[in-house]
Parts: sequence; structure tokens; C-alpha cells
Amino acid sequence: QVQLVESGGGLVQAGGSLRLSCAASGLSFNNYAMGWFRQAPGKERKFVAAIRRSGGSTYYADSVKGRFTISRDNAKNTVYLQMNSLKPEDTAVYYCATRGGSSDYYYYLSKAAGMDYWGKGTLVTVSS
Repeated sequence: QVQLVESGGGLVQAGGSLRLSCAASGLSFNNYAMGWFRQAPGKERKFVAAIRRSGGSTYYADSVKGRFTISRDNAKNTVYLQMNSLKPEDTAVYYCATRGGSSDYYYYLSKAAGMDYWGKGTLVTVSS
């Protein structure tokens, strides 16, 4: 079955950096778009970033543009989220998600309901 396993979360001071990784198995990775979402305590899960199957297009939430970078290594079945200039408001559980098929456009990838499979999440805490 499809499994997504996130890693790389932790505690960091404001202004610092973290790199999250998500290792995928049980799927043909090249045929799946990948995304990151986050959920702060008491709030709904929100889109952070996504990358299309080919890796040629990426999408970002306005709140992270210019600070976060999503990338993928199809040889390693892994997607990454490089997070720089972290702020306390970035504190959340970060989830990796994937969507199969050819409809890997922003309309679908930016919505939690548009994703097919989810990881269990990794906690990122940014202290002020």
C-alpha cells in the first residue's frame, strides 16, 4: 500500500531553517504529484506547497513564498521542503500528501480534498 513518511521536523529559533523530507513507497512515484500541508493547533489543515509529477512546476501559499522551496528526487522517491527564515507562525504539524493521475494542477493540489494519500505528519516548532 502507499506509504508516506515525513522526517526532519523539530524545534528551531525564529529566522532559522529546517528541511523536511517525505519518503514515498508503494506507488509509481513519477506518476504522482506531491504536496505539503500544515495544521496548527486548533486550526484547519492548510496548503503550503506542491510540485507536479515532472517537477517542472511548483506552487506555494502566499505565506511561504520566497522562504520555502519544494523539490523532488524521483530516483529516491522523496520530496523535500526547505524552510528558511522561519517564523513562529510557521509552527504546525507538517503533512506530506500525494495525488495521482494527470490532473496535477494547482486547483487540485492546493486543496486537502484533492490529495489521495497522506503521511502522519512531523511537528515543526519555531520559537520566538
